[in-house]
Amino acid sequence: MLIDKQKVANSFSRAAMTYDSVAELQRDVGHALMAHLPKTLGTASVQRVMDLGCGTGFFSPKLKQVYPEAELLNVDLAFGMLRYAREERAIPEANWVCADAEHLPFANNCMNLVFSSLAIQWCTDFSALMKEIERVLAPGGQFVFATLGPSTLCELRRAWGEADSYTHVNQFLSSDEHLVVVPENLKVKVFDEELRVLRYPQLKGLTDELKRLGAHNMNAGQQVGLTGRERVRRFKAAYEAQRLADGSIPATYQVYYAVFEKTLVEQYS
Repeated sequence: MLIDKQKVANSFSRAAMTYDSVAELQRDVGHALMAHLPKTLGTASVQRVMDLGCGTGFFSPKLKQVYPEAELLNVDLAFGMLRYAREERAIPEANWVCADAEHLPFANNCMNLVFSSLAIQWCTDFSALMKEIERVLAPGGQFVFATLGPSTLCELRRAWGEADSYTHVNQFLSSDEHLVVVPENLKVKVFDEELRVLRYPQLKGLTDELKRLGAHNMNAGQQVGLTGRERVRRFKAAYEAQRLADGSIPATYQVYYAVFEKTLVEQYS
């Protein structure tokens, strides 16, 4: 199913005020991703950095600390997130741009580094995204990103599968689906996988967290009116049956960490 980008933008815009209060996983993943940041790119310094899908801007000041001399461009599809980030993060000379990652409003070969933590899973066409990243990266530039794999929230998907036959959980790409569309001009330096299992005393803790994150079902053409009382009862019973030995409710996140490097100079029309 296709991702409904307008739904993505609206949902995360509405969640801007509550996102940081429940984004522990997102912060942990972002910090882990920062360990992959290059200090320099070959013989070149890092002069221009993009935080793609910057959200509330949590990592924008941290990127500025790593690259204090670089121009920082914070990009997000959700205007509400950008507005919140611009007001909350005191970053001198930072730029805030509302844009679609698959149609970036930047010149060819202009970015030394594109950093993106848990954002590009909301793109509709990963191949189009890769072509845009290849286009805007300067030779030797790197795309350092974390995204989600198809096992993410498998418990939630399994529970809804026992309640009805509709799609209630976002579907994400596998590692093969990510790697098969990488342009020839981008070299895969890192592609690692990690499973993170969050635990909650009650199911409501998970569902409330997803709501406050704005991470709803973003599939285009999503069916509505499917959460009647009986379906919800079956869903809850199916999830309760997955409690772990310690009595907690699990929620699995499959996280990919990757570094792609632009290796050649290309001419674009």
